[in-house]
Amino acid sequence: MVNSYSEPPAYNGPTGTSSGWNGAYLGAHGGTTSRKLMPFSGGAGLNAGVQGGYNAEVGGAVVGGELDFSYLGDAHVKGTGGSLKERHRLAAKAKVGMPMDQTLIYGTTGLAMTNYRDNGSVEGPDGWKPGFIVGAGVEQKLTDNISAKVEYNYTMTNGVRSSNGGVSSKKDVHDHTIEAGINYHF
Repeated sequence: MVNSYSEPPAYNGPTGTSSGWNGAYLGAHGGTTSRKLMPFSGGAGLNAGVQGGYNAEVGGAVVGGELDFSYLGDAHVKGTGGSLKERHRLAAKAKVGMPMDQTLIYGTTGLAMTNYRDNGSVEGPDGWKPGFIVGAGVEQKLTDNISAKVEYNYTMTNGVRSSNGGVSSKKDVHDHTIEAGINYHF
């Protein structure tokens, strides 16, 4: 009698598919910052900056964090009796998105530190002022390592003190930023 038993094939469970958004990235961006939603209205500043972050795929979604530093081009924002200039911004953002093959549609929220400057007779605060940032964007993979993005952010800084002609007050200051960028994924 011949033994006809053979080992069954090994079971390889379902493999998770990755959309390729996992990992660290670094990049640069440029755009416009304005107190109005219209990006090229009077008082808008051209901005430029760098960003870096990390994404992880969790249950079909992409979650991550990003640090962003921007020069805001002295965009004008309302102050007491005139406007202040926004000089720099540092933001720490959480990111949640939905990958659609080579495209990522995402939302962000986090904390922002903004540096203001005096503007004419309007004197502003010295140093960095904390606020919050919320936004949304679309990022498209161009190659396995390079992606391009377009992003909108709304930033609010509460209680910014400014003065003009001896009159001083605190005001909530906000702006809108529209930017395009490129990222290198490691």
